[in-house]
Amino acid sequence: MTQIVHTEGESNTSDARKAWLKQSIGPNSAPLLARDSDAFLHQSLSSPCVSTIAKADGIWIEDKDGRRFMDFHGNSVHHIGYGHPRLVQAIKDQLDDLPFAPRRFTNEPAVELAEKLAEIAPGDLSKVLFTTGGSDANEVALKIARAATGRFKTLSFWDAFHGAGMGAASVGGEATFRSHIAGPLLAGTEHVAPFHPTRCPYGHKTLEDSAMACANMLEYVLEREGDVSAVIAEAMRAVPIVPPPGFWKAIRAACDRHGALLILDEIPTGLGKTGKMFCCEHDEIVPDILTVGKALGGGILPIAACIVRPELDVCGDFAIGHYTHEKNPVTARAALTTIQIIQDEGLVDRAAELGHYALERLNNQLGDCPIVGDIRGRGLMFGIEIVTNRTDKTADVSRAETIYYASLAAGLSFKISAGSVLTLSPPLTISRDDLDRALDIVVSAIKDSLG
Repeated sequence: MTQIVHTEGESNTSDARKAWLKQSIGPNSAPLLARDSDAFLHQSLSSPCVSTIAKADGIWIEDKDGRRFMDFHGNSVHHIGYGHPRLVQAIKDQLDDLPFAPRRFTNEPAVELAEKLAEIAPGDLSKVLFTTGGSDANEVALKIARAATGRFKTLSFWDAFHGAGMGAASVGGEATFRSHIAGPLLAGTEHVAPFHPTRCPYGHKTLEDSAMACANMLEYVLEREGDVSAVIAEAMRAVPIVPPPGFWKAIRAACDRHGALLILDEIPTGLGKTGKMFCCEHDEIVPDILTVGKALGGGILPIAACIVRPELDVCGDFAIGHYTHEKNPVTARAALTTIQIIQDEGLVDRAAELGHYALERLNNQLGDCPIVGDIRGRGLMFGIEIVTNRTDKTADVSRAETIYYASLAAGLSFKISAGSVLTLSPPLTISRDDLDRALDIVVSAIKDSLG
C-alpha cells in the first residue's frame, strides 16, 4: 500500500490530520488503515498512513472507498503517470523473456540502459552503476569520490535530502533523517547553510545575493579544509528552490580550484521534470558524478543509477555496489522504456511549457495574496510558500496544513515541504485541463483559508 500524503514537518497526531481521519475516511479504508498501523513500524512521513490506495492510473489515485485524487506528489516517481500501457507491456514481455540475471552475468536490457543513460547524460558522463534506490546511488557516488581523490571529507548543505541510508543521511541536512540517530554520523561530513529566496541565512535581501554568499561560504570551507573529496548537492531543491543564474557555475569553479568532485543529486529532478532532461542543464554545468532514480522505474519498479566521468572508473579492484539486483533485466527494461516514452512523447518540452503556464497563472492569481510569501519552481515542480505575512515571511505551518487537507478533500494530493511550502509535482503526461482543475483547487483552498 502507498500513502497519499507526504507532509514534511507535520506530526502524525496533528489536529488537521486527526480531523481528516475522522471526517474523510470511509468504511472500506478504515480497516486497512488499522491493519497497516499494526503491521508496520511507525515513522515520520509514512506509517501510520492517512488513506488507502486501491487503484493508480495516469495522474489519478483512488482509495478503497472510491474517492479519487489527482496525485501531484507521487514520491517523484510518476513522470509518465501510473500504469503507462507501453511500460506495463514491456515489463510483461521482459518477464517472459528473461526475468533475472545474477550480477556476474550481463544481459541485453542492462547494457542498453547503461548506453542510453550515457547518451542522454550531460557532457562526458558515460560510466554507470545501477542500484535499487536513490540513497544507494548516492552512497556509491561517495565511495567513488573517496577512491578517486584519496580524501574522505564531503561538503553539502543543511536542509538537503540525499536519502535515508547512514552515509546519505550524514551528507544530507534534514533533521527528520538525522536527529534521531544516537552517536556520530559519517565522519568528515561538513555542511554550510543553503541560500533561500525568502529567509536568507546570510542576512541578504535578494535571492542572488543569498546564493552568492552561500557559494562564497562553500569555497571558504573548501579552502580551509583543504582535503574535501566532493561537494554533494541537489541540482534544484525539491522544496522547490531554484538556483539563480551563476550559482552552479561558481560552485563548479570552486570545486575545480580545490580539487573536489561535484556530485549532483538529480533523483527527483532528473528525466525531464524541470523542463530539461537533467536540471543541471539549465545552469550550463556538468558535474563529475550525477545520480538519478525515482522516476527511472516508470512509477512501477525501483531502480536508480550513478553516472560518472570515464576517468572516475577507478574502483575495479574492490566492490562499491554489489547489489543483488544491480543488472536485473526487468528493472533495466522498465527504465529503458521509461526513457524512451519520455523522449517519444516529447515530455521534457511538455514539462517546460506547462510549468511556465502554471507559474504564470499562480502569479496572476496569488501574487498579491497576503499569505503567499513566494511562488517558484522549474517545469512541473513548483511550490507556493505559505507565510504569516509578506513582511517577515514567517512560515505558517498550521495554515499550510489546513490548505493541504482542504485540497485533499477536493480531490488533489500534493506534498508540503519545509513545513509550509505547497509543493506541486504532477506527471509530465498531465493534460492542460487537469492542470487547470488542480490549480483551481489549490488557489481556492488558499483564498478560503483567509476566512
